[in-house]
Amino acid sequence: QYTATNVVLATGSYARSLPGLDIDGRVMTSDQALNLDYVPKRVIVLGGGVIGVEFASVWRSFGSQVTIIEALPNLVPNEDIACSKALERAYRKRGINLSLGVRFASATQDENGVLVTLEDGKTFDADILLVAVGRGPNASGMGFEEQGIAMERGWVLVDERLRTNIANVFAVGDITPGLQLAHRGFQHGIFVAEEIAGLNPVVIPDINIPKVTYCEPEVASVGLNEAEARALHGDANVTAYEYNLGGNGKSQILGTAGFIKLVQLKDGPVIGVHMVGSRVGEQIGEAQLIVNWEAHPEDVATLIHAHPTQNEAMGEAHLALAGKPLHAHA
Repeated sequence: QYTATNVVLATGSYARSLPGLDIDGRVMTSDQALNLDYVPKRVIVLGGGVIGVEFASVWRSFGSQVTIIEALPNLVPNEDIACSKALERAYRKRGINLSLGVRFASATQDENGVLVTLEDGKTFDADILLVAVGRGPNASGMGFEEQGIAMERGWVLVDERLRTNIANVFAVGDITPGLQLAHRGFQHGIFVAEEIAGLNPVVIPDINIPKVTYCEPEVASVGLNEAEARALHGDANVTAYEYNLGGNGKSQILGTAGFIKLVQLKDGPVIGVHMVGSRVGEQIGEAQLIVNWEAHPEDVATLIHAHPTQNEAMGEAHLALAGKPLHAHA
């Protein structure tokens, strides 16, 4: 037995599969894929979210033939639609095959490979099938429910201060509803430690936590995307602008295409930053500050961004949105 004044539940997540799709042999999740000691010649990736596009990117870089199957109409469907479309164009250019908008039906395997069938009857075959349909909360079977912890569909329910329904019991990271990101889990741990210490830490809503998809090109975002902003605030109250990396010197040196997209409340702060391009994940720090500190375009436009850096594109985007475009690229 162990006794304590406070308890923190932090049991992480597991790789999901689909009903009737057994993880075995040539059918694997990211857990098994990370332990492969060879590069497969042909791969089917089931799922076009973060994990799926990251594995597809690295395998394609290693020379594999890759097909991504995604039931929804776009890759990385939780990102701004402009980012999704840009990533799809880049992947097709890289020779990654895409099957979008048709649901998975079944998979069979033998000693020669895997055969995947979609609901429309179309089939794909490959050496392995990576099941990348997301991760689930690793909270069932831990004894939480038996002790009266409120749960829903496997998730541990918490309030904005990460408190469960039981006094002095907190839950953090991937077992709580919301983004499943390592840095969110880190921040949750820090938050609860400070909460227990009586420091009254500031709550950061999930929407304002930065996200990066580590593929080529990278996708990075923080804040509301354009569709979310228009749904929340109304079309007339939202402005969006895309700065093409064609106007950025360092991006030309790197040979990358893409953009930085800003979503702004009309005559107000920037409430979303969405980026596509090589290394754009390195720009998410400033983007997070802009969104969380509710900066207006003219606030950022007056700051100096070093030349030639990709970070310069962040300044250029805000210059343009402030009505003072400099190196805008048509």
